[in-house]
Amino acid sequence: MILNGYSGVHSSKGIKSVRKSNLFFLYLTINMILLFLMFVHASFQGNTEARFIKEKAEMVRRIGLTDLCLFTEASYTRHLSQADLHTAFQDSPMSLEHFPSGSLVGPPPGLRKINGKMD
Repeated sequence: MILNGYSGVHSSKGIKSVRKSNLFFLYLTINMILLFLMFVHASFQGNTEARFIKEKAEMVRRIGLTDLCLFTEASYTRHLSQADLHTAFQDSPMSLEHFPSGSLVGPPPGLRKINGKMD
């Protein structure tokens, strides 16, 4: 569609160039398609690998391995199942959390104690 003689393509001295906004939308469309294909691939891969995941889970249960080490900063974020409620305050009871991973992960469910409703 041409509006007032303008078709979205610039031409100077016989060379046509595409608008930057058109290139951006093309880039955005390609990335959205790739993202969708990654989710489709993950779905198919998860279905085919389910048997191997069950075997590994059984091996972990049988051997008694600890949980996965997600963060390497502090001992209470390294192995979440082996931390207690006071480890984060080992420097001082009023000290603030100075490791970023401590704000991302809460205490394990076994360490949380619900005293009752406050309302």
